[in-house]
Amino acid sequence: MIAGALLAVLACPPVPALDGLDRLVSRGEKAEKLAGGLGFTEGPVWVPGESELLFSDIPNDRIVRWTPLKTGPELATFRLPSGQSNGLVFDREGRLIACEHGNRRVSRTGEDGVVVTLADRFEGRRLNSPNDAAVRSDGSVYFTDPPYGVRGTDRELSFQGVYRIAPDGKLQLLARDFVMPNGIAFSPDERTLYVADTDAGHIRAFEVAKNGSLGKGRVFAPIGSPDGMKADEEGNVYCAGAGGIWIFDPLGGKLGVIEIPEEPANCAFGAADGKILFVTARTGLYRIRVNVAGVGAANGRCPKATHGQLR
Repeated sequence: MIAGALLAVLACPPVPALDGLDRLVSRGEKAEKLAGGLGFTEGPVWVPGESELLFSDIPNDRIVRWTPLKTGPELATFRLPSGQSNGLVFDREGRLIACEHGNRRVSRTGEDGVVVTLADRFEGRRLNSPNDAAVRSDGSVYFTDPPYGVRGTDRELSFQGVYRIAPDGKLQLLARDFVMPNGIAFSPDERTLYVADTDAGHIRAFEVAKNGSLGKGRVFAPIGSPDGMKADEEGNVYCAGAGGIWIFDPLGGKLGVIEIPEEPANCAFGAADGKILFVTARTGLYRIRVNVAGVGAANGRCPKATHGQLR
């Protein structure tokens, strides 16, 4: 158990009634605080086979497991140390992909619990500090690499890139013109890749070619301090930003903001129907029910998580 975690579910203020938002989040729906007293929470990912949530607690160098129990939600350490993991996602074979700040790499955990490095260098130079990742149906892993987790004197790259790890393991630089690339997510049809640029204050959208490369990017939507994000089955984009979770329609129109008591860093869909939005926000973990399921949140593509330790 994690010291200081709030095991009781605490009610948060109801979502305000906003035009365009009511259909996605029922009027008066309340966010619930599931846990608190953590260091800095990030990278939530739902595990359908286990009916649990994993998320990163970066300063405490661990991945945390949240499991809803009849007696109340329970927190437990899933992995310690975690390489100061940030973004977490499962690949199509149910293996855990982690962006590790401390180790400056993207890793994968196999069914046997062994953790291997997928990428830690580009053209012989160490990555900055991989932040967040998204997996395409062909098995390729896309990730962002801002310098949040590395000292300036230790940097070996002069840019902040967006990369693709191909199914054969080859690392490809897709874009290097970001100020601070952060959250990353695919549209439901995988024809569009969304990437948040935190310091630029917007989300960019790229056309994805069949071979996995990206076309020219465009500004999808302006947003204050964009961070982690996900898309629902209708193509709406949910992005952590200033004041809460910002929701945009597939054309980039702002539908509204789900206010969260703490500044959110990331979000993920989960539960049996894929209609619970979990939010990691500074020292807390929250959830709120929505009316449209998230992409891949409850389709059974992620089997039982591996609870092995680093080897």
